[in-house]
Amino acid sequence: MQGAVAGLVLLVVLVIFAIVVVAKSVALIPQAEAAVIERLGRYSRTVSGQLTLLVPFIDRVRARVDLRERVVSFPPQPVITEDNLTLNIDTVVYFQVTNPQAAVYQISNYIVGVEQLTTTTLRNVVGGMTLEQTLTSRDQINGQLRGVLDEATGRWGLRVARVELRSIDPPPSIQASMEKQMKADREKRAMILTAEGMRESSIKEAEGAKQAQILAAEGAKQAAILAAEADRQSRMLRAQGERAAAYLQAQGQAKAIEKTFAAIKAGRPTPEMLAYQYLQTLPEMARGDANKVWVVPSDFNAALQGFTKLLGTPGEDGVFRFEPSPVEDAPKHSAADDADVADWFSTETDPAIAQAVAKAEAIARQPVDGPPPGAPPRLGQ
Repeated sequence: MQGAVAGLVLLVVLVIFAIVVVAKSVALIPQAEAAVIERLGRYSRTVSGQLTLLVPFIDRVRARVDLRERVVSFPPQPVITEDNLTLNIDTVVYFQVTNPQAAVYQISNYIVGVEQLTTTTLRNVVGGMTLEQTLTSRDQINGQLRGVLDEATGRWGLRVARVELRSIDPPPSIQASMEKQMKADREKRAMILTAEGMRESSIKEAEGAKQAQILAAEGAKQAAILAAEADRQSRMLRAQGERAAAYLQAQGQAKAIEKTFAAIKAGRPTPEMLAYQYLQTLPEMARGDANKVWVVPSDFNAALQGFTKLLGTPGEDGVFRFEPSPVEDAPKHSAADDADVADWFSTETDPAIAQAVAKAEAIARQPVDGPPPGAPPRLGQ
């Protein structure tokens, strides 16, 4: 009975041993993970993404290393700037294990090593900057941190992809001062924008007033031009009319004198009649304001005879008989005279005057939003 129990116990022990041996002989390493295997305490090999057979009690898996890129966020670290201000800076590091053997044998805990190295490097970089430079140079700080960390962690089998500053928190007193400064800057920009707007508005108003004055001056100028042209044309037309009227009046007087002289000749006046007419005229001559002395010719008959000689030749009986003047002796009316005065009676406007007036009217009637002052008038429109 005791032998059977002992055999059963031995069998159980053998089964357990076999299970342990099998478990020690097989290692399943998933993808994106590496296993560092030691044989008799020394590094043997590194396997990844496969089923690995081990020699029981001789080979063992020293460590399993994640080969994926990892993101590690470190708590805020106090950093002193060049102008002696303490900042709390929170950093995030992106790194990846590229050499599992070095990550296992070169450093005991590479995550802690990366954290401490990040803190010291951050203090060195930010310590050479002022607060304003730190707040405005994030990209520069990120680049410097990445370069230093990547070089320092290379012997640990790590590759630092990038480093980001997640937050930079200055002291509360500095934050209050910064908020006041930002508020003052915003108010300053608002005042500048308001002043710029008022300046632009004043400039626009001045430009509008200037254009209005220019247009008013142009209108007054064109009105003066039109008035001057109208007065000039009126004077010219009035002068032409007076000239034509004087010419017609002279022609009428000439005709009247010619008719009167012809009628006197046709009436065959006698010396007695002429003497009587002369005596009738003398009182009228004496009543003139400019007549101060009245002289009667001593030889009155001789004077009458000299006057009657103008009317014709007396006959044997002493009577003046009318002898019509020959046709060739009649006053001749020259056609050249008519040609010279033909344009005196024209009612048409001088083309040059009409063109000048039309041009001035076109300029004066242009709309307010027309071409700028000084541009040539568009008379064709």
